Amino acid sequence: MFISIFDIRHSVFDIKIIMDEKVTDEFNQPDVELDATLRPGQFDDFVGQEKVRERLELAVEAAVGRGDVLDHVLLSGPPGLGKTTLAYILAGSMGVNIKSTSGPVIDKPADLAGLLTSLERGDILFIDEIHRIQKTVEEYLYSAMEDYVLDIMIDQGANARSVRLDLQHFTLIGATTRSGLLSSPLRSRFGLSNRLDYYGVEDLTSIIKRSASILSVEVDDDGAKEIAGRSRGTPRIANNLLRRVRDYAQVKADNRISRDIADKALEMLDIDKHGLDEMDKRILNTIIHKFAGGPVGLSSLSVSVGEEADTIEEVYEPYLIQEGFIKRTSQGRVVTELCYKTFGLQDASREDELPL
Repeated sequence: MFISIFDIRHSVFDIKIIMDEKVTDEFNQPDVELDATLRPGQFDDFVGQEKVRERLELAVEAAVGRGDVLDHVLLSGPPGLGKTTLAYILAGSMGVNIKSTSGPVIDKPADLAGLLTSLERGDILFIDEIHRIQKTVEEYLYSAMEDYVLDIMIDQGANARSVRLDLQHFTLIGATTRSGLLSSPLRSRFGLSNRLDYYGVEDLTSIIKRSASILSVEVDDDGAKEIAGRSRGTPRIANNLLRRVRDYAQVKADNRISRDIADKALEMLDIDKHGLDEMDKRILNTIIHKFAGGPVGLSSLSVSVGEEADTIEEVYEPYLIQEGFIKRTSQGRVVTELCYKTFGLQDASREDELPL
């Protein structure tokens, strides 16, 4: 399979790319856009994921010391843990350009070719949700990642001939929430593979306090810890909750967040002490009362709660499983004894419902 030279030229102008930014020393300076996203711009500001951060810092220092290109990096883990942030930190640390896109956006090989041929030596191509990339597109990544070449087709019909196009040595950073869906040939071409795990309360507390200072809101240790405990181990959720609690504090508490203010604000948002929101409780209630505690298949559960199966599997289930409220079995989803005990239920036959 080859790529037409016409398709490449067309894709350079018509490709659906999200952004193309020059990452320089200015990336590490606070600016309006960075403040708005609350994203750290350098490793020193990145809280948590110590082992991953240490490995990436070492790889960057070694590559810079050799004057070499950073090896390809795969970042996996649940949504909201900082995969995109780390990609931009890596680009800033290497002092190179970064082009950002996502797997579903690259729907034909020419799109990928347009991206790769525009990269300079050392530049980073960041592909979010890389497990959703088209199979025909993925095949071109193999030679591009390993040998830095692309095969293109010149002319058509009887005059058609193939030409091997050399690429500049670049770094591919792939992010995925479902690493198991990556093919073995693609996964094996990443030199650095790192999985990000959920954050502890202490790390989330530090993140919230840093974000609060950027947002110019006063939060004490207990208030930050209260928000952190309900953030489902995810910095993105922690920052979102902080924004909502900030609104509450601004109106009713002179812009100061204490444990009491955080508790009242989060109760208003229907987020309980365990970090469970209305949909989490609906899922648990459905399994307990409609399906006698399980097992229940994902498709049946999806219809019962009125939510897409993929959303339940990728957004809600990971936290419920990690906290021990439900478990997956070969027959389907089952609530655990911990779920009954946590909410004061003895068994699935009781009429009680989880407090919504």
